[in-house]
Amino acid sequence: MSVYKQPKSKYWWYRFMWRAETIRESTKQTNRRVAQQMEAAHRVSLAKGEVGIREQKSTPMLAEFAERDFLPFIRSTFAAKVKTRSYYDHGVKSLLAFEKLAESRLDAITTETIAGFVATRQANGLEVTSINRELQVLRRMFAVATEWGKTDKALAKVRMLPGEKHRERVLTPDEEARYLKAAREWDGGDQLPLLPDVAVLLIDCGLRPEECFRLRWPSNIRDGGIEIQHGKTENARRRVPITSRVAAILELRKVTANNDWVFPAATRSGHIEPASIKRQHLRACRIAQIERFPLYTLRHTCLTRWAPHMDPWTLAYLAGHRDMAITKRYVHPQEHTIREALERSRLAQSGHTIGHTSDSPISEEKANSLPVN
Repeated sequence: MSVYKQPKSKYWWYRFMWRAETIRESTKQTNRRVAQQMEAAHRVSLAKGEVGIREQKSTPMLAEFAERDFLPFIRSTFAAKVKTRSYYDHGVKSLLAFEKLAESRLDAITTETIAGFVATRQANGLEVTSINRELQVLRRMFAVATEWGKTDKALAKVRMLPGEKHRERVLTPDEEARYLKAAREWDGGDQLPLLPDVAVLLIDCGLRPEECFRLRWPSNIRDGGIEIQHGKTENARRRVPITSRVAAILELRKVTANNDWVFPAATRSGHIEPASIKRQHLRACRIAQIERFPLYTLRHTCLTRWAPHMDPWTLAYLAGHRDMAITKRYVHPQEHTIREALERSRLAQSGHTIGHTSDSPISEEKANSLPVN
């Protein structure tokens, strides 16, 4: 009897040859004797012709799996997350537009097929970042197909392209002042200025723009802080203390509020959306004479400014990240912070300290001059 255990597995497997073909299966049993009996029963069944060599599963094509299984799964799993559903919908649509992928069985897709898709997207002028987002959707589809047993074979490995651009822009204090001044000059007929209030919340509290847009009274604003109750991940749930200028903005908006949205708008959602302030933002950048940037840059600016003044665990919590590796991508050391750090290091190495401490050594001359009780 050829029963054995896989490394780090508690179950017994069996393996034998039948008509020049290897039969290998897991018994899902931890008892060796039971496993041997299962192997013997399989041999007998084959010999009697009661069952033949088990047919391999019919692996679906990518398009079939996407439309019948994957997209319904995504739409039910992320029913409350519109942006996540849109991300997967767009990724699947792009993948299926490439015929060699769409009409191939999952287990027939090779790294060469994937490379052909990448080449086509590059020829269409897509940046590495955009292509990698689509490849991530393909990787997720392969993982779900494997988990659900849609194929018996290992699927091709999907590798991300190098050279992806990350957001590294951080506003200087001067750029921030010019931008906010320009934003306040907007005359769009609003009772209260919209863009400068949103910008201050992002810069001072490090919120994601969509978190800011969805703020409600009083569930998200209470006791001198902003409480994010749900978001991209479980770690998005957090409480962020507010600054004095954010408190002033919220107080004024609370007095003039006519519903429970902090930033109400005539949209389907009832609150402002990215399109609500797009024109104002572009106009403010132009008037302030600063290079155009996405609103998300304001969140990067906040976290970069916080980083030198708190431990990384607190920073990750306030950012709403699941681990510090993600937070690291949001912190962009600036020249002045680098110089300050080097100066502190130089002073520490030379033995100088900033200020006085009770533990500082006392010279012998000074000690002799102290009164004796």
